[in-house]
Amino acid sequence: MEYRRLGKSGIKVSEIALGSWLTYGTVTEKEQAIACVKTAYNLGINHFDCANVYGAEPHAAERVLGEALANYPRDSYIITTKAFWPVGKGVNDRGLSRKHLFSQIDQSLKALGVDYVDIFYCHRYDAETDLEETLRALDDLVRQGKVLYAGLSEWKPNQIADGIRLQRELNLHKFAASQPVYNMFNRYIEQAVVPICADAGIGQVVFSPLAQGVLTGKYRKGQPAPAGSRAATDKVKGAVERMLTDKNLEKVERLEGLAREADLSVAQLALAWVLRLPEVSSALIGASRPEQVEENVKASGVKLSDDLLAKIEEVLA
Repeated sequence: MEYRRLGKSGIKVSEIALGSWLTYGTVTEKEQAIACVKTAYNLGINHFDCANVYGAEPHAAERVLGEALANYPRDSYIITTKAFWPVGKGVNDRGLSRKHLFSQIDQSLKALGVDYVDIFYCHRYDAETDLEETLRALDDLVRQGKVLYAGLSEWKPNQIADGIRLQRELNLHKFAASQPVYNMFNRYIEQAVVPICADAGIGQVVFSPLAQGVLTGKYRKGQPAPAGSRAATDKVKGAVERMLTDKNLEKVERLEGLAREADLSVAQLALAWVLRLPEVSSALIGASRPEQVEENVKASGVKLSDDLLAKIEEVLA
């Protein structure tokens, strides 16, 4: 496993990180989830991502992840969580207000079984809360030691720029991480998000680098989704189906040929392609079986040649 600096912060994160969206606390049994975390840790992954809304109920995935990491030294891993989406029916059970952020970090710490999280993300932008209120609340959580670094997820470029500007003006702790979607089929961050964040020293921790599993090659044009796959699971298949277009599946077939030339799986090729950008600190994978972790970890340290990158661009064009 190789490690990268998280933006301009002082911590280093594994190039491959393990996420828990759509898996832990939902369709993956706890014992299997714990086995995946153990495998990841033993293979050098030090970066584990979660959120208060992941799982069958609020904080469910956090409890599983916390149990899985409980036997390891706290200083040896980086654990994250998030807040924004509704966690209850109350009018204040959502958003990025000071009240909600303070409430959620305490509940998340309890669920995870830790005294602090390394990164606390604003899971989306909250247009109903004054930005200064959100940024001051994050700064206070850092000062209290409950959060080491603040992050943002899927903010628009102008929202990121406003947050950076206000943190500088108010002399607040800066954002260290941005968590956007990024893969061969979704490259929107290349235009503005990456440059804005790079200038401010914010590292990218990208999710869905395998396009919800489409870039693993498991789905085939004209064939039903494999049993047990995300596209075959009622609770999560909606997140996958929109990616399963004939055009995308045809591209995957062509990418498989390029991957074989490089002695890689198509998933390893897709992960190495994401990590070709120095601004990407980690690529977040999901796994329901330890073998998936073992295969994906092999993408760390892979350098794609200029010739291969050019061929990939031809396929994706």
